[in-house]
Amino acid sequence: MPHSISAAKRVRQNRKRRLVNRAATSRIRTSMKKFRAMVDAGKVDDAKAAYRLMEKKLDQAAARGVLHKNTASRYKSRLALLLNKAAKK
Repeated sequence: MPHSISAAKRVRQNRKRRLVNRAATSRIRTSMKKFRAMVDAGKVDDAKAAYRLMEKKLDQAAARGVLHKNTASRYKSRLALLLNKAAKK
């Protein structure tokens, strides 16, 4: 238990921020799974549209501090590789 009023407030703020960050991370992971499913199914045009959306979501998460910017870049790079492999087939 926090001993001071400011420490109690900090606990409340952390709890709220954790929920917001978890929701954002969950949305990102869900859209990544959908993107991978599109690539596996061979829907390249849909996957391209989904990739653009993923790029935006990852950049926004990195800007808000949900993800580190290098982590977002790594995810974008790996998804782009998947998309390019699927487009070549």
